[in-house]
Amino acid sequence: MYLEGVVKDVNSIRYMTAEEMEQRGVRVFTNTEITKVIPDKHEVEVLDHVSGQTRKETYDKLILSPGANPFILPVPGHELQNIETMRGRQDTIDLKLHSVDPDIQNVVVVGGGYIGIEAAEAFVKAGKNVTLVDIITRPLGLYLDQEFTDILEKEMTNNGMNLAMEEKVVEFVGKDGKVSKVVTDKGEYPAELVVMSAGVRPNTAWLQGAVDMHSNGMIKTDEYMRTSAEDVFAVGDATLIQYNPGQTTVNIALATNARRQGRYAVKNLEEANYPFPGVQGSSALRVFDYKFASTGLNDQMADRLKIETKSVLLDQDTLMDFVPANMKDRMLFKLVYDPKTHAILGAQIMSKKDLTANINAISIAIQTKFTIEQLAYADFFFQPEFDTPWNLLNMAGLKALHQENES
Repeated sequence: MYLEGVVKDVNSIRYMTAEEMEQRGVRVFTNTEITKVIPDKHEVEVLDHVSGQTRKETYDKLILSPGANPFILPVPGHELQNIETMRGRQDTIDLKLHSVDPDIQNVVVVGGGYIGIEAAEAFVKAGKNVTLVDIITRPLGLYLDQEFTDILEKEMTNNGMNLAMEEKVVEFVGKDGKVSKVVTDKGEYPAELVVMSAGVRPNTAWLQGAVDMHSNGMIKTDEYMRTSAEDVFAVGDATLIQYNPGQTTVNIALATNARRQGRYAVKNLEEANYPFPGVQGSSALRVFDYKFASTGLNDQMADRLKIETKSVLLDQDTLMDFVPANMKDRMLFKLVYDPKTHAILGAQIMSKKDLTANINAISIAIQTKFTIEQLAYADFFFQPEFDTPWNLLNMAGLKALHQENES
């Protein structure tokens, strides 16, 4: 929103200030870094970046939330100037300056996930020639099925975005120390700026030997957020999280998940009485005029986890026939369920009208093991200005029941 100019003050983009945290009884140390954890002594090494001095502090309980760092492709030329990431406050400021730089006309965004799409759209709106490069088949293909991405691809290209899908970056070419071209295994694209959004890697190298980790650097935790070290807990992007639809643990780097994990770590500081209830991986985004949201399993995730699913798709107007055309929009809603138990496993929704909140209901349905039978006749309100006599969630459940009765 800051890159597009909707939010004017970058300093206002925060969840809480240090002063607000201090008022709640939290001591905040800025310009300070924990460089080592010594679990057997219940100590941490602390580096003061202002004085340059290192000291040791003791702890009774320790909650780690080291987060993750943007992944820079290790290809020739990756050290060139104007190859940027979009992860934190300074990145956002730098990209904003690039967006108004007249010397930058060609922008290549590497990675077609949420961050990459947001960056690409912002630079399109800034009047730049933008190319989106990714090794996957479809932009946003990890979040949405093809029925949705086909529409979004058209929306992106209609708004001037160039798509280079199923292409692998092999080199960044530079001139006078700055990037000037991106070379893939299928083509070459001019670029005075590259935005890297090809995923993240856990920021855990400094924790080697302190806690047990997976081979990819993720910190191992149990259902109470405890690590292998006594009195040490871990939450956030550097951990795996219980994924209810797949009955497994995966990495889902969302702020909402980290906040929930943090609460449960605190609940279990003294005694392990509160197992983490898991998540459904719910998320949402706007792409130009379209708003979409998803939760639970989609085709790609079901294939990856080898889970058998069935689905139904609604493609219809948001309101009834007698409602004026200027009050309604096209709506897509896909419901995914277990063909054996009929339990709801996932959903996706998209429209130019904001219908994304419906996904919150499906997230709860997944967590409570709601079935298509229950969804079909669940009690939802009706008002002609807002919806139809059968709510879209009801209709999806009814369509799934009809599909099962015919099979």
